[in-house]
Amino acid sequence: MSAAFRISSTLWDKIHHFASFPQTGVSLQQMVLFGQHPSQGTLLKRASSWPVKELPVRLAHRVKELDELPHNLSDMQSIRKVKNWYAQSFEELINFPPLSLSPTARQSLIAHSDKENMNIYLPKSVPNPSLVTSYLDGDGAGGVTPKGNGNGSGNGNGNSVCGVRNGNVKLRVPVERRYVYYAQTPSHVYPPEVHDYNARFTKTLDAIKRRHDPTVTTVAQGVLEWQRAKGIKAGTGLGPSHGYGYGGGEVQAWLDRFYMSRIGIRFLIGQHVALNTQQPHKDYVGIICTQANIHDILQEAIENARFVCEEHYAMFRGPPVQLICPPDLTFAYVPGHLSHIVFELLKNSLRAVVERFGADYEDGVGKDSGVWGGASAGGNGGGGYPPIKVIVVEGSEDITIKISDEGGGIPRSAIPLIWTYMYTTMAGQSIDQNFQAGDFQAPMAGFGYGLPLSRLYARYFGGDLRLISMDGFGTDVYIHLNKLSSSREPLL
Repeated sequence: MSAAFRISSTLWDKIHHFASFPQTGVSLQQMVLFGQHPSQGTLLKRASSWPVKELPVRLAHRVKELDELPHNLSDMQSIRKVKNWYAQSFEELINFPPLSLSPTARQSLIAHSDKENMNIYLPKSVPNPSLVTSYLDGDGAGGVTPKGNGNGSGNGNGNSVCGVRNGNVKLRVPVERRYVYYAQTPSHVYPPEVHDYNARFTKTLDAIKRRHDPTVTTVAQGVLEWQRAKGIKAGTGLGPSHGYGYGGGEVQAWLDRFYMSRIGIRFLIGQHVALNTQQPHKDYVGIICTQANIHDILQEAIENARFVCEEHYAMFRGPPVQLICPPDLTFAYVPGHLSHIVFELLKNSLRAVVERFGADYEDGVGKDSGVWGGASAGGNGGGGYPPIKVIVVEGSEDITIKISDEGGGIPRSAIPLIWTYMYTTMAGQSIDQNFQAGDFQAPMAGFGYGLPLSRLYARYFGGDLRLISMDGFGTDVYIHLNKLSSSREPLL
């Protein structure tokens, strides 16, 4: 049981060894090519060349950092629990039994690999824009500067040889020079040992992913414990006026790094598990949809957000949402990420509109309730509420989604706080100690994680999330999605 798990001195030595290597960022484009044409052989090669090598490095970084957090945050019970989860997952991966093959079977695999077209290197990735205009610097989140050596090695994509040291940092060959993708499906019939190894490794990864399902809420609980110990009022966030003097800026910067890393770890695990368990689909490579239809994803997010709003406020019809989007606009993306971002932002807009006009305003006649250039995704209902408008435009580099509401806006003094964790304007919310839900199951509001996490999801593949508010009228939020798919993960 993880509750009784303890990190031994031997395991700590291994954790520090793996944490001495930088993490290796990968782009969405590389993951699509790396995951195409799945077979037992290619899945075996992917497991041995990517999850087995990269995941322990990422997990080791998180364990080490969780043990060295500033201002006694590492001493919080919930933080220690999460640290043990990561250490246990790290131990399971490095101790996973290797594939055992007879000499005949091994020689057969080598011979068939040489004959088939499997030696095409991945295309190069580009640095993630969020590392150039880093949220750790530009948003006043604590002034922590990403560490690197000037040649990109801080993200595991420098131009040095694997294992060579530069100062105190071990460097690794870029992913595009280490790994190949498979231009065709191998025709070789693989021995039962390969099938068994793939099944066991996938089962282990799935168990690790499930173990970490409650990480977001458990870390949030740990930060609440820390705030109480420091005498910081719950719900005031970690901004300049509510926690910087207690180390809130450093905690904010760490949470950004930690949650961005968590997105990457779960993406890598989810991708490998999906490739091994899901039936092939012409539009999907693992959990990546190569033809993700933005209109359909947004439509579903709108319906889900309105349902949560109507349930929360006991309304018959929530504020209407008008979706203006080309019906055939597609690009390569992870639908779950986009759905999560839009769902969280729409919840904020719906709540702002309802609380500005009142929950009984659905039966009134609003001054701006007419049709505005498009069909309402929530129907023509919504009473007198002014509609929330979701507009999608494709540019040369980005696909941009604008969500506009007339919920009264945000005071200028509160703008820096909305990007900090644990900041909320909804009173009476608390985290259930037994809450085990994953990332995409959330109440209407109250934990102060919606905006900062949504921005991390947008930035993970090279996009961004920006907000402009007109105090006294409403708020516009811009979601920028990088449609080029060449930006690698912003790992720190």
